[in-house]
Amino acid sequence: MNKKGDSSRSSVLLNDLISIVNEYKVPWHQLKDKTVLISGASGFLAAYMVETMLYLNETLSLNITIVALVRNRENFNQRFINYLNRVDLKCLVHNVCFPLEINEKIDFIIHAASQASPKFYALDPVGTLSANTFGTAYLLELAKIHKVSGFLYFSSAEVYGEPTKIPTTEKSYGYIDPLEVRSCYGESKRMGENMCVSWHHQYDIPTKIVRPFHTYGPGMKLDDGRVYADFVADVLAGRDIKLKSNGLNRRSFCYLSDATAGFWIVLLSGKNAQAYNIGNPAGEISIKDLAILLANLYPQKKISVSYEERKEPDVYLSSQISITCPDIGLAKKLGWLPKISIENGFRKTIESY
Repeated sequence: MNKKGDSSRSSVLLNDLISIVNEYKVPWHQLKDKTVLISGASGFLAAYMVETMLYLNETLSLNITIVALVRNRENFNQRFINYLNRVDLKCLVHNVCFPLEINEKIDFIIHAASQASPKFYALDPVGTLSANTFGTAYLLELAKIHKVSGFLYFSSAEVYGEPTKIPTTEKSYGYIDPLEVRSCYGESKRMGENMCVSWHHQYDIPTKIVRPFHTYGPGMKLDDGRVYADFVADVLAGRDIKLKSNGLNRRSFCYLSDATAGFWIVLLSGKNAQAYNIGNPAGEISIKDLAILLANLYPQKKISVSYEERKEPDVYLSSQISITCPDIGLAKKLGWLPKISIENGFRKTIESY
């Protein structure tokens, strides 16, 4: 059985995995000899959870079987090119928006399949909401059949709408207009959460919910339309950064390894039918100041920051929310606290490319 570590892992990835596995109190033993189905496995957030399980098999001999549910085999092969000969990683090509039957016993389900990029909200709102609703229902039914030990649903900070409280607790809901196309994401994430609560209430499925705030790190697509991905792409190319707004909106940014540890802690230690904010309050910064920070990380590139009008046609549906900052009190009670500063995190991210 080929489960040897791959020497082609970058130093950034390897250090992140060491941090996730060793610097947080996660009851990894719960995964020993288990089979974990993870939807959207090639996606930005889910892929680091796959990487974590592969590393756990190498270092702690947990013998986890990973069933990576993806829509596109080519994307899977590209993302996990260094692991394609491993028997502990299985690829299952399937659209999560349709019912799924699987014969082998599934012990845990992680539902991370979702079109999270704002560019999809205008281009494919139906596809965006379908993964969060139909996909959630079908995977919850699968969880019921297999009597899983844990079900983790990836929700989003978008469920808060315009927050009524900053920092935002898990009960601080604001307004979302269901007649706005952009609401296809936030509203469907809300429905997915209620599905998790309902299946737990009626069928005793051990569902857990995470609400990631803005998460960045190695592997994020630099062309997905999010401004911080654009900024990283600009720095890598040595281009001047062009803001498409006044840059005064404030967001909280959490580095990927910190967030990944939080996801695992919620799955293995969180309360059933409970949502947990996973974000970094210390990473709160305005979009303009983030652009300046990234430009200043590499002064030798002489990158400037300026404002530029969006060009037509532009399908990007921008958020009208002025500030997002999580209250992470519930996650802290589980033993989770982000460790990576915004400066170090973005430097690690840029170096990973």
